[in-house]
Amino acid sequence: MPQAWSKKREKQYEHIKEGLEERGRPEKTAEQIAARTVNKERARAGEAKQASRASTEDISSGRRGGLRSHKGAGGRTKAQLYEEARHRNIAGRSSMSKAELEKAVGR
Repeated sequence: MPQAWSKKREKQYEHIKEGLEERGRPEKTAEQIAARTVNKERARAGEAKQASRASTEDISSGRRGGLRSHKGAGGRTKAQLYEEARHRNIAGRSSMSKAELEKAVGR
């Protein structure tokens, strides 16, 4: 864990990491996901020196997890799929549903 994290963020990191390990994720993967999640939350709260636009404009990790908790690993959001379609210059993407975007980007 980086030294720049507060006690609150260290607890958050441990909680996320332990939860992922309990669900069968390898320790190294759990550490990476937990660190990314904590860093994103720090950026959203204005605690980080630098923050990407995605970190500050996307819905919070906790909210996203709550929305998807009953659906399993729901995959990427429609906005993420739309961005990939935009980068690939897929025609008609603005009127596509999430399922159509998934099919169009091939995932």
